[in-house]
Amino acid sequence: MQRSRFLSGIAGGFLLLLLTAPGITSRPQTSALGPGNRAHPAASAVLSKPDPAARHRFLANYGKLPLSFEANDGQTDSQVKFLARGSGYTLFLTGTEAVLSTDHGRRARMALVGANPKAPASGVDELPGKSSYFIGNDPKKWRTHVPSYAKVKYEDVYPGVDLVYHGNQGELEYDFVVAPGADSGAVRLRFAGGRRVQIDRKTGDLLLRTGNDLVRFKKPVVYQGVAGPRAADSTLVEGRYKLTRRNQVTFELGAYDRTKPLVIDPTLGYSTYLGGSGQDEATAIAVDSLGDAYVTGQTLSVNFPSTAGALQPTNKGLANVFITELDPSGSALVYSTYLGGIGSDAGESIALDAAGDAYVTGQTSSADFPITPGAFQSKCAGTCSTADPDAFVTELNAAGSALIYSTYLGGTGFDQGNGITLDPSGDAFVVGWTGSKNFPTTPGSAKTKFGGGRYDAFVVELNPSGSALSYSTYLGGTGLDVGYAIALDSSGNAYVTGYTESTNFPTVPGAFQTALNAPEAAFVTKLIAGGSAFAYSTYLGGSGTGKTPCATCGASIAVDSGGNAYVSGLTWEVNFPTTAGAFQTKFAGGGGHDAFLTKVNPSGSALVYSTYVGGTNDDGAVAIKVDSAGILYVRGNTFSKNFPVTPGAFQPSFGGATDAFFLELNPTGSALDYSTYLGGAGKEFGGATSSLALDSSASPSVYLTGYTNSTNYPTTAGTFQTTFAGVEDAFIAKFAPERAP
Repeated sequence: MQRSRFLSGIAGGFLLLLLTAPGITSRPQTSALGPGNRAHPAASAVLSKPDPAARHRFLANYGKLPLSFEANDGQTDSQVKFLARGSGYTLFLTGTEAVLSTDHGRRARMALVGANPKAPASGVDELPGKSSYFIGNDPKKWRTHVPSYAKVKYEDVYPGVDLVYHGNQGELEYDFVVAPGADSGAVRLRFAGGRRVQIDRKTGDLLLRTGNDLVRFKKPVVYQGVAGPRAADSTLVEGRYKLTRRNQVTFELGAYDRTKPLVIDPTLGYSTYLGGSGQDEATAIAVDSLGDAYVTGQTLSVNFPSTAGALQPTNKGLANVFITELDPSGSALVYSTYLGGIGSDAGESIALDAAGDAYVTGQTSSADFPITPGAFQSKCAGTCSTADPDAFVTELNAAGSALIYSTYLGGTGFDQGNGITLDPSGDAFVVGWTGSKNFPTTPGSAKTKFGGGRYDAFVVELNPSGSALSYSTYLGGTGLDVGYAIALDSSGNAYVTGYTESTNFPTVPGAFQTALNAPEAAFVTKLIAGGSAFAYSTYLGGSGTGKTPCATCGASIAVDSGGNAYVSGLTWEVNFPTTAGAFQTKFAGGGGHDAFLTKVNPSGSALVYSTYVGGTNDDGAVAIKVDSAGILYVRGNTFSKNFPVTPGAFQPSFGGATDAFFLELNPTGSALDYSTYLGGAGKEFGGATSSLALDSSASPSVYLTGYTNSTNYPTTAGTFQTTFAGVEDAFIAKFAPERAP
């Protein structure tokens, strides 16, 4: 992501108005890949439609939009330079104060002590749209075409120190920009309007309580390094709030080189448990345009948190799917529902359409799994047991209260959906694996016959009503073939990855690797729109030195606007193909796998870059996304105490038995922009091939999910569930970048 491009900085921020009132499927063998396949075969590892919930979603999300700052053109008191409005509050920026006024009649003030009251203030990054005020009957007092901005900058509030206000998802943040040689100690803040100011001992945040409202100022995060993206030799500058007298605060910094710039990096926006008293495992996450996170997985808890009016408030069987929507702050559930029948059901992947409907795929062994009239397949095709489940595809409405459609998908063997994505028309594209020789395929698809091994991958396009297959094809040879993940380009071509043991897996001439040289290899296949042929298909792996299971397994895939495919996974191979100049060209995992991250060119004929990432134990990259700048965001699992982390990481040290990790790989694949552990003293694991999501902002926030049995998993204050509840709980974490001035 783009880093701050100024010389030095101290970051902090308001978190506005956190109200104080207020049947078991088999797991894979232990591996860093996680439980992306519940019964893994030897792996370790828009169409416009009525939206009856539109009003519900509007009300639920009102006030969650990013802050914008209106210039004061006479519509309010002349002392105010800029103002911002939200649900339940108005923020006023004067020459030396930020004043938060709530609808309850309370006010909280942050004043700059000793600051320049005449510091020039200007709007930065003007936003589309204007405001107009027609108040009273005097046209001279009306105001029209009032501009608004994404940021407000005050120059030289202290000598050599600028102040920039900016916001995201209803949250105000501020940066003090300290020029080389300037005195950061000159910055002093005084707070008024609350009973008292205190520092949260757990998080380092500053807390100001006003009546029943809590205003939270995030702990400052400061880095010493080069301007722009963080270099490998960047170092963290210790930064904290310091209370100097009643309600007055300064920033206390550790030693740093005052001739060099500082860089502000991502902070943990929120982190929460999600679960009941049983076993709860989250596998996938998606995020909408408002910053709401949608999570799915499997729960064995009879008291998993569900919401009033949800589709299915109780667990009907041994294990059910859950689908949960959290608000942008991670503090409340918009909805939460079970989904399933009397057997064992698991959600493996989730996708969203523009209306906020959630599409989920996975596996079910319930003969009474909820199916809608007119669905493509109304009955389980096999025995509907844990040994012989069907895949399912379900569209849940935006309120979480009703099914738009729900269908089984499978034949008489074992069938499971692992990945799902949508095209603009609302067609659902699903990848998975099947042992059914009669899995439903369509005439003219790339491969209509089962390959002959134990399992084949499959790729399906389901129409917007869930009533018919636009296309369906097998993908595999005479060995074992598993499809894990799927992505679409703007032309409707589908990119899939997984792993294969087939020496005759379908490849195409000119592909990067046309032969299987090890017991297993990842594959990367591009299927043309309509599903009738492979644009390219290639193996991706080493040459025979790897071990099983998962000598090399592809776990996740993404595609950029240029048609480059990005693949992640894990490998035992000491000669997995890497590229010159890549971040890590040598295998490190003597005790297990290393993760791999590979970028394949648009024709599938060559690697743009390819790198290992790992320490000396078992590591796997289970989910990836790529942004418009080519930065790769990666969610994974690690057993390594020496997994590579970057200076200033949120969690620089290994926490327990297994940790999650989150990293960002730069566009050339040559360096980590950011890398951190995430975990407590127990086990953080899981998260399938879509367990990472990005929001739609230019510098995106990153959402991660998985499961944990750590009683001290790092949560943030004010989130929905800050304490461990059961055998295993799901976790959801949001890493939010500090926005550059």
